[in-house]
Amino acid sequence: MKILVTGATGKLGSKVVETLLKTVPAEQVAVSVRNPEKAEGLKSGGVEVRQGDFDKPETLVAAFSGIDRLLIVSSSEVRLGGDEIRMRQHANAVAAAERAKVKFIAFTSAPNAEKSNFFLAPVYKATEEAIVKTGMPYSFLRNNWYLENEIGSIQAAMAGAPWITATGEGKVGWALRQDFAEATANVLTGNGHENTIYELSGKLMTHKELVSIIETILGKEIPFQQVNDDTYTEIMKGAGVPEAFLPMLSNTQKGIREGGLEVESDDLEKLLGRPAVPMKEALTQIISQIS
Repeated sequence: MKILVTGATGKLGSKVVETLLKTVPAEQVAVSVRNPEKAEGLKSGGVEVRQGDFDKPETLVAAFSGIDRLLIVSSSEVRLGGDEIRMRQHANAVAAAERAKVKFIAFTSAPNAEKSNFFLAPVYKATEEAIVKTGMPYSFLRNNWYLENEIGSIQAAMAGAPWITATGEGKVGWALRQDFAEATANVLTGNGHENTIYELSGKLMTHKELVSIIETILGKEIPFQQVNDDTYTEIMKGAGVPEAFLPMLSNTQKGIREGGLEVESDDLEKLLGRPAVPMKEALTQIISQIS
């Protein structure tokens, strides 16, 4: 069996590969990356490194050739027109997988993708539909929200800044990226995952609840400010967030406030075969790493 992971030098893909290599011989693992030179470490460890660029469909067919189980890690495109670019990139990858006659395709999707009003959902819904249309066996791994996404806010709070949010009482299913990666690796190596949809989420909680745990760990109070979307955007802009990222940040806040990530599920725990790392332990890990 040959497993291939796209985006293997990225934050999630690299952890998936690292996890796979704990149980699968290196020669059974391949990666598809835009810049192979960035994967020299994997190559030296026996992993087959293939060049594949989501913007160059012709490279993907060759990259996916002879693969039994493929993981398409969703694009993290943030250029102007990112949604359209992401849609095209995903479509290129799916079409290439079909042409390469991949036997099973896993895709890192978004929570409740087919019904959600969350701003990211349409791209993921379209990709899921394209995969289903190919007739290939699939598994959709609908990752909720990486706890690491909050590192910037945690660092600011550690330095004495207030926690600024426009999320209201919206809840998020945060979990460590490593837990999502391990669950994904288990799908790629396990049996019985054909034509499945997994809502991967930690315990749902609000930003206020998250901050309360951080306060306990740090042993100090963190000023907490709920603001509206416009104020949030202005504050982030003033803090030096690049212009290209502002719409994504603002839409994320709005989407959380409106319940876009409030998807309750124990699928993550089932795929891990254990509970997700508890929030206090997970935050302690992150804080120790950035201190």
